[in-house]
Amino acid sequence: MNKYFVLASGVVAVAFAAIFIRLADAPSLVIAAYRLSIAALVLSPIAWLRTRKEIRRLSRRELLLAVASGAFLALHFGLWIASLDYTTVATSVVLVTATPIFAAVASYFLFKERVTARIITGICISIAGAVVIGFTNWQAGGQSLLGALLSLGGALAVTGYLLIGRRLRQNMGLLTYIFLTYTTAAVCLLAVALISGLNLSGYPSMTYLWFVLLALVPQLLGHSSLNWSLRFVPATMVTIAVLGEPVGATILAFFILKETPAVMEISGGVLILLGIAIAFTAPQMVNPKSEA
Repeated sequence: MNKYFVLASGVVAVAFAAIFIRLADAPSLVIAAYRLSIAALVLSPIAWLRTRKEIRRLSRRELLLAVASGAFLALHFGLWIASLDYTTVATSVVLVTATPIFAAVASYFLFKERVTARIITGICISIAGAVVIGFTNWQAGGQSLLGALLSLGGALAVTGYLLIGRRLRQNMGLLTYIFLTYTTAAVCLLAVALISGLNLSGYPSMTYLWFVLLALVPQLLGHSSLNWSLRFVPATMVTIAVLGEPVGATILAFFILKETPAVMEISGGVLILLGIAIAFTAPQMVNPKSEA
C-alpha cells in the first residue's frame, strides 16, 4: 500500500473533525470523551482477538510510553475541541496543525532525523500560510485570542503524541498502538468530564450521530492512517502533511457551515499546499524501512 496515499487519506478524514464537532450540541469535553470512547469500543473486540499476545509481550517501558501517548492525545482533543467554541474553524484548525515547528526540532534531538534546508523551506512556507489564514481572526482579540491559545496548546500536545508514536511504531503493531492510546485517552477524558460535573447523556439524537461519525471518520480512519504512516514516514513529514487539514476543513466549513473564507484564508491555503509540495520532494526524508 502506498504510504503517501494512506497519509493523504488520513488528512482528508481528519479535515471532517471540526465540522462534526461544530454540529454536535454538547460541551467540548463530552464531545472529546465520546469520540475516543466510541473509537476504543469499536477497536476492543478486534484488539482482543488479534493483539492480546503482543500486548502481553510489551515491556513496562513500552506500556508506559503508550499510556503517555494516550494522555497527550486526550490533552490535544480537550484543548482543541474547546478552541472551536471561541474561534472560527479556519483559525482553530490552522493553529492546531502548527506542529511541524515543534516536531522538526524534537525529531532532530530525539531521533536524529535530518532536517534539510528544503524541509525547513517547506515548513516555513506552510507556516506562513497558516499565519495568513489566521491573521484576521487574531485581530479580533478577546475570545478569538483564547481560542487561538487553546489551539496552540493542542498543537503542542499532539506533537508529543506523534513523537512517542514515531518511536513505538517502529516495533509495535498499528492495532496494538492505537488500541492502547485511544483507550487511555478515552479514560482520561471521561474521568475529567465526570470530575467536572458534566452530563454524559441527555443530548439531541443528532448529536450522538455526530459523536459516532467523529469516532469512525476522523479518529479511526484519519488518525489511524496517520499512525500507520509513522512507521514509514518521519514524524516531521507526517506533521507537514497534516498542514493540509486546514484547507480541507475551510472548504468543508464553507459548504456545510456556511463560513465563507476570506481572501487571506484562501491565499494562506495556497501557501500551505505549496509548502507541503516542497517538503515532500525532499529525497532525504524518505524512510528506508520497508512498507510490508
